[in-house]
Amino acid sequence: MQQQTESGTTRSKAKFEVVPISSALGAEIRGIDLSRADAAAVKAIRDAWLEHVVLLFRDQDLSDDALADFSRNFGELDLAPPMETSQGATHPEILAVSNVKEGGKAIGTLGDGEAIWHSDMNYMEAPPTGSLLYSLEVPPAGGDTGFCNMYKALDTLPADIRRRIDGLSIKHDSSTNSGGYLRQGSKPVDDVRTCPGAVHPMVCTHPETGRKSLFIGRRRHAYIMGLPLAESEKLLDAIWAHATRKELTWHHRWRVGDVLMWDNRCAMHRRDSFDPATRRLMHRTQIKGGKPS
Repeated sequence: MQQQTESGTTRSKAKFEVVPISSALGAEIRGIDLSRADAAAVKAIRDAWLEHVVLLFRDQDLSDDALADFSRNFGELDLAPPMETSQGATHPEILAVSNVKEGGKAIGTLGDGEAIWHSDMNYMEAPPTGSLLYSLEVPPAGGDTGFCNMYKALDTLPADIRRRIDGLSIKHDSSTNSGGYLRQGSKPVDDVRTCPGAVHPMVCTHPETGRKSLFIGRRRHAYIMGLPLAESEKLLDAIWAHATRKELTWHHRWRVGDVLMWDNRCAMHRRDSFDPATRRLMHRTQIKGGKPS
């Protein structure tokens, strides 16, 4: 079903369509130039974002300033980590995500990593609200980005597991990144019960929609607080197998000029593999968040 949204002032009107992409989550916003989005359009986009979790905007032509300006409509932006800024982006709030090297030096970060399901920076006390990712170069095959709906993952959990996790929290390991690699300065994890990282409820309430969702972050080195280790591992395996089922996911095939915007509070994402000899360059902004509750 297509929805037509009208936005604008008495001097101008902008119409665009909100077209659901899959039964799991996601909608494409058609007929809008993000560099010209007015306040009413931003309000309608935010409403669509909260409803559909992931939004796709195609055929955009955005400078780094324009991408950052549009992103700020949805909250204060995080600065790109100083050690990860490079020639791939020209704005302090934009992170270049790329496998490309020029003159032997990486122009971005993450390379061909991010290949596992995760939510961003779940190991922090206040994980980001969401992110926008803008494609500048895409490989001829692979490198797709998948999303899974954590509202539906919770709603469809078997009743016994749903009852079991009420009131439980997960420690989210901070020693490894989304690709599973050890962070600089971190020590290998010998016991997940003692690894560093933030502790968040497994079932969280979205601060804007009021809906409940799973918040499980990353599988590697996760630990459910207070449980015997074997019991934690068994329960996490069952939850992850359920949450990442095909019917709860959607995978986007990138084209140059695409912008994806996702809600980190109620979605997980991952990147599919691609030939590392091909080029992939994305610019990402990240919206500051708060502590899950």
